[in-house]
Order: sequence, then structure tokens, then C-alpha cells
Amino acid sequence: MNNEIKQRGEDGFYRLDRDQAALDVFLAEVEAKTRKFDGSVERLEWLIDNGYYYDVIEQYGDAEATEIVHLCYSYNFRFASYMAASKFYKDYALKTDDKAEYLEDYEQHVAIVALYLGQGDHGLAEKLARGMMEQRIQPATPTFMNAGRARRGELVSCFLLEMDDSLNSINYVLGTCMQLSKIGGGVAVNLSKLRGRGEPIKGVAGAAKGIMPVMKLMEDAFSYADQMGQRKGSGAAYYNVFGWDVVDFLDCKKINADEKSRIKTLSIGLITPNKFYELAEANEDLYVFAPHSVFQAYGRHLDDMDITDMYEILLANDRVQKRRVGTAREMLTRIATTQIESGYPYICNIDNANEQHALGELGRIKMSNLCSEIMMLQETSTIADLGEPGTEYRRDISCNLGSLNIVNVMESGDIRESVHTAMRALTAVSDMSAIPNAPGVRRANSELHSVGLGAMNLHGFLAKNGIAYESEEARDFVRTFFAAVNFYSIEASMLIAKERGQTFEGFALSDYATGKYFDNYVAELFHPKTSKIEMLFAKDYLPTPHDWNRLVGDVSEYGLYHAYRLAIAPTQSISYVQNATPSVMPIVEHIETRTYANATTYYPMPYLSPQTQWLYKSAYNIDQLALIDLIAEIQPHVDQGISTVLHVNSDVNTRDLARMYIYAWKRGLKSLYYTRTNRLAVEDCTACQV
Repeated sequence: MNNEIKQRGEDGFYRLDRDQAALDVFLAEVEAKTRKFDGSVERLEWLIDNGYYYDVIEQYGDAEATEIVHLCYSYNFRFASYMAASKFYKDYALKTDDKAEYLEDYEQHVAIVALYLGQGDHGLAEKLARGMMEQRIQPATPTFMNAGRARRGELVSCFLLEMDDSLNSINYVLGTCMQLSKIGGGVAVNLSKLRGRGEPIKGVAGAAKGIMPVMKLMEDAFSYADQMGQRKGSGAAYYNVFGWDVVDFLDCKKINADEKSRIKTLSIGLITPNKFYELAEANEDLYVFAPHSVFQAYGRHLDDMDITDMYEILLANDRVQKRRVGTAREMLTRIATTQIESGYPYICNIDNANEQHALGELGRIKMSNLCSEIMMLQETSTIADLGEPGTEYRRDISCNLGSLNIVNVMESGDIRESVHTAMRALTAVSDMSAIPNAPGVRRANSELHSVGLGAMNLHGFLAKNGIAYESEEARDFVRTFFAAVNFYSIEASMLIAKERGQTFEGFALSDYATGKYFDNYVAELFHPKTSKIEMLFAKDYLPTPHDWNRLVGDVSEYGLYHAYRLAIAPTQSISYVQNATPSVMPIVEHIETRTYANATTYYPMPYLSPQTQWLYKSAYNIDQLALIDLIAEIQPHVDQGISTVLHVNSDVNTRDLARMYIYAWKRGLKSLYYTRTNRLAVEDCTACQV
């Protein structure tokens, strides 16, 4: 039935009714496979006694716990599509150990997640339940999957680690990668400090093997520690474009790369300072530097320097080993070629990230994560010999994520309530996460309380309201919406700090404490500039410069609980359950095709109709510079990053793709995620059509 969606009806439009028919049949099948209980209390007691749920009754009592369950049922929830229901029951719903029966439906699942994140606070649990049932807020997959289970995995699954140039550090980071991978974590590692291939070790020339063998070890580590075979481990390696091994790093993703050097499953990300783009603009040569020789000459790692200031100095220093790898434009072409072939590397515009970093006095952003939206300060741990003093675990990164569903938040008429509730949920995740065997991650989480609230369903919202993705109205909307989200997330963090009498460590040195962060907001009104967008915000209160001024005073007095608040992640999987378009990216097709094993499922875009289909322009047909312009309107209001995917057709040339990188850098984007390439058939190529 679901597969019949793409058959055209008498009106020439997709047969979306067949998807609803498929949904009905599937839910009937689910009902038959769901274990029945005499009542809500009996069900909770059985699940607790049999080791499926944590003891929610002990924490709340029968009445309060079941009240949240009944509240969830009062919404008469119905999945919007077959894909939404099948995704929920396949990936999120609790099942018996033998997988023969379902033990919860959507309402029961939301209830236990809300109760668990409420931490015994019934009022908070009620707000969380309402936010999730109204599908205004959505915890990230690891939180939504594991919260409330007695035998649960971690509530977070995204981590960033920093590797130092020593075998002790390499061993420590590889071990930590395996520990995080066994709990389903995706881990990104910065390799930029490792000495390059052929550099000396203890004075012996040519001894260092470079970064490639370490990447091979990482790939094997993630493959081995795969959550007992339930989920493949995933990792990413980041490397500086001025690093000695950058050519090998990029070539490892070439289709025709030698098997000894080819990296198949590990993702790669390139750290690109401003100086790289400046050299490309001037069509100058690109020199790369041997990291250990830089450290010997200056006592600092290349990765920790401002390369824009230091580049000419390094070139002039005879003690620093260097070599030319062509022009910077040729390197841009190499990057573009690799992206067209493989989708990699991710690009992290590190100077853009640090120039917009409110915690610059506390530390530098070094890299990003597997999805390129996390931008937090990072430090390098010192790992001494076993049994010897001197080991110091410094701050690494975990990503505590969740998202707002833009459509439902806007239609609620209360952005503030949704943001505040979401921030409370993410705070609970941060407070309850103490990752074992990853001391740097644990330290950063306990000191900084960082979270990453994002958003989904932007294209769905725009299509539903008759707005083209590439339009000025779309840019007007995101500018207004995310400025408000920023305000309310700061307000929520301030209120939590006020309640607890606690700020994140180092708050006094931040741009929030000095007031510098707020300069643009107290000087400019971030309200709609077009009449249509003004109408869409008619029900909502939008902060004014006066409100921002008041917030400056409150933050100065009470501080902030969270060092980082906002980050827009891809959200693909959980978007299905929410009936939402992913993140803030445009859709790819009206009816998405997903293949699992030997089954194909079709997912119609939300609110798809004969009217909205014209506003659902495929990402492959959208001007990518216009896409960058839209993301550039959001970025100033997001303290971390935005996972931004470029979509190009296979007839794109490397020069045009390189122009997109430069344009994204100039527009202030902190990162670019994958480049997706649409393989055009001959009949699709306009240049070939007769």
C-alpha cells in the first residue's frame, strides 16, 4: 500500500491515501503484537519488576506517574505517515527481550521519557510530555531511545577528542574511542598535532609514520567496538589543511586509492583557517608544515597557532620544515574533486568559528564533530607513563542535543515556552550524563553543562506557508525566528543559573559576562521586515532591544548555566517520527525513498499537496549560493554551528564547487557537512537534451 503512493490518481497527484491505508494496517499489526495489561499502574509495575523501566513509581508515586501517561493519551495522537509509525516501532519502541512483543506505544514512550527527564519534578515532567506530544520539542535519538529504561544506553552519543603528539596520547585516545563506540557513540578526533610522515622521533630522521596509520587504527577500533553488533561504530578524523600529511589525508577517500592507504568507513574533516582562503584568492602557493618542527621551534603546536598571523613567519624560519603542495587554488580543486567522488571532507572554517566564539578567553575551538555542527572549546590532555605522575585530563566534548519542530512551535504561538522546556530537557540530559572511561568528556560536561538545541522542519514550514526556500521572505523568517530562539535560550540558561546559584566554569571571562555578546541585539531590532513574515509572528512576542538590555543585566547578575546552548544537527532519523523535513535543509524529493534490507518505504514530505508541491523545490535544483545565504542569516544567532549540506548535480565542475566553499567562508559559515552529488542520467542533463 505504501509503495502505491507514487501511482498517480485521477487528479494526476500522488495517491497519499494509500500511505494512510498502509498506516492503518501497520498499526493494527502492532496492536496485535503489543502486550496487554490491566491498567497503567499494573503495566508500570510489571515493567519495573522485569527490568525494563527504572523505578518511576518510587520516584513519583502511582498517581503522578500514571497522570503523565493519561495526559499523553488525552492528545489522541496519530502518526502522520506510515514511515513515522514504522520508524518509531522499529527503532524507539520498547520490546520484550525476545523481540516478539511491543511493550509501549508512542504515548507510553513519551510519558516515560518525560518522567525520566523530569527527575522527580512532576511539573517539569508535564511540560516535557506536552512539548513532546504536541511535537514542538524532540530529544535526540539516544535520549529519546534510552531515557527511562533500566538497561539503557547513554543519553548522548556524540563526542570530540583531542590527540597529542605522543604514543601515550595516541593509546589513550584510541582506547577512549573504543569505550565510546561500545556505547554507540560517534567520535571525532583531531589529529593535527601528530608529527608528519618522515619527521624524526627522538632525533631519528624519517621515523614518524604520519597520521594515516593512526586513522587505520581508528577505523579498526570503531569496527571492533560496535555495541555488541547492534550498531556499527562511527568516527571522524579532522586535520589542518596546513598540516604535513594533508595530501595523504585527502587522497585516502579517492575511489582509486591504494588499499593500504584507503580509508573506507572513517569520515574525514578538513580544518581550514582564513589564511588558506586568502592564499586561494590571491592565487598563491600553498606550503604545508611539519607539525613537530613547528613545535620544536616555538614550543606551540601548529594547530594551536593563528596561522593567518604566523604563516609568513613560519615560511621564513629555517628551523621549520615545509614543502610546497601546489597553489591554494589547486588544493581547493583537490578538495572539490574528493567531495564529488566521496562526499568528504567536511570543512571546518575554524577562524569563523573562533571569531564568533563567546568563550574565546577560556579556550579555542579546534575542530567539529561527525555532523559538523558542534563548536566548543577543547583542550589537550597530558598522558604520562603508566604509574607515573603527570597525567591531567583536560576538557573534551560531548554533544547533548535536541530540536524544535518549527511548524508546531510557530503554530503554538509561544516560542518562549518551547525553548524553555527544551532547555530544561537538555539540562537534565547533561546533568545525568557522566560518561565512564572518558574522563576528559566527563570533566567538560560537569564544568560547562553544554547543550545543543537545534531545529527541524524549516522547509516544511516554508512550504506550508507558501514561501519559497530561496526567497527573501525565507531569510526574513529565519533571521527573526532564530534571534528569538537565541534570546529565550539565554533567558532559560540564566534562570537555571539563578535557581541553582551556579554558572558554568569560567563564565566571568566570557563575552556574556562582559556584555560584548549582546552588542548587536541591543542596537538592532530583529523583527520581520516583510509583511508576510510579520503576519506569521502575529501570535508570538518577539524580543526588542529593551528586552535584550534587560537580559544583559540579568545575565550579568546571575550568569548562565550552560557554556553552549544552540547547535543545529542533521536530525534525519528522528524527523520521520516528527513528520518533519530534516533540520534547516531543503528536501531532496517530494516522495523520499528509503530502503532497509530488502524492503522499500516511501515517505511523502509533510503537508504535501497539489499546492505545496511547487514550493518543495529539490535541494539539487536550489541555487546553493542562496542556500548559503539562508544559513548565513541563521548563523549569527547560533552560538555553535549548523550542519550544512551542499547538493550538486554530477555536471558541476570543481571550480564552481570551490566557489561555494569560498562564498560560505565569506558569509561567515563555520562549517560545511557533506557534499551530496546527484548522478544525472543523460535525459536529465539539460546540456544533452535535443
